[in-house]
Amino acid sequence: MTEKVPGFLDWIDTARGRVPRISGSLTLGDHVGACLARWGINRMTFMVPPGLYAIGAPDSEAPVVVTANYKMSFDIVRRALCGRNVWLLVLETYGINVWCAAGKGTFGTGELVRRIEKSGLAGVVSHRRLILPILGAAGVSAHRVKQRSGFEVAYATMRAADLPAYLDQGGTATAAMRELRFNWYDRLVLIPVELVLAGRPVLPAAALLYLVARFFWGAGAAAVAAPAFLGAVFTGVAVGPLLLPLLPGRSFAVKGACAGAIYCALLYLFAGAARWGGGATLAAFLAFPAVSSFYTLNFTGCTTFTSKSGVKKEMRLGLPVMAGALGAALIIVTAGRFLG
Repeated sequence: MTEKVPGFLDWIDTARGRVPRISGSLTLGDHVGACLARWGINRMTFMVPPGLYAIGAPDSEAPVVVTANYKMSFDIVRRALCGRNVWLLVLETYGINVWCAAGKGTFGTGELVRRIEKSGLAGVVSHRRLILPILGAAGVSAHRVKQRSGFEVAYATMRAADLPAYLDQGGTATAAMRELRFNWYDRLVLIPVELVLAGRPVLPAAALLYLVARFFWGAGAAAVAAPAFLGAVFTGVAVGPLLLPLLPGRSFAVKGACAGAIYCALLYLFAGAARWGGGATLAAFLAFPAVSSFYTLNFTGCTTFTSKSGVKKEMRLGLPVMAGALGAALIIVTAGRFLG
């Protein structure tokens, strides 16, 4: 087990046996692994063994912090708790972060109770209090955990970085600690993996678009159409999310369409699109905002404040409009090719 535990130092003896002690400091390998995971490389295997860990030299009265076995979550928490004496209970979430795992049910009541029993936590600590992240609340029923294990659940902070202050204040969280932010940087770090995921279907589609455009309209049109399509995808995947608060409307689909329309206007003004002709220009202003809209709408799965019902409503209303715009663009360019 020790070779799979990041930051393993040694073992600490408890009334229920040995528990691995881990370091709160991250190595270059930890940072490189996180960077690769951000780009979707080894993302689904980026995990640590679930179980009980020790940070520092915790005793029977030391607090117990609960997290997921997604390695990035594990690393963020242990780094935040560096220099403290804390027990870290890691749940089996199959390499999924706390918030997503709570939605899927793996960071949930059943797994928490199982991990308490399997780790022998009741024999390790004298108190009966667990500290959970607020983003895990959707998956955990606190009163059922108390009924089944005897442990009380306290939802601490939104961010692991606030845990030291939370502990220093005797388990009291300020309003700022419970505030959910989704700022520019929070959105930025999500974009790399979204680009990788989008690239898998998009690159073959761009290649097909190039071949079709070259066959019907020539090499010049193909050289413009494929990169323009990729630009619309990039606008939806990256530009739309980054500019989210600045774009009009509440709907992600509308925000993406606005970003795509701006992109198309810039393409028209600075990339020679004015020479395309009326039909091709109209088709571009229909198709490219629809493409951007689709990928910005897809970004709702990365946010922490959209509801499942809200996303379904957006998809129900937005997808037919996007499909209609793409269909109309296809009809326009096809008619222009054969009737023009």
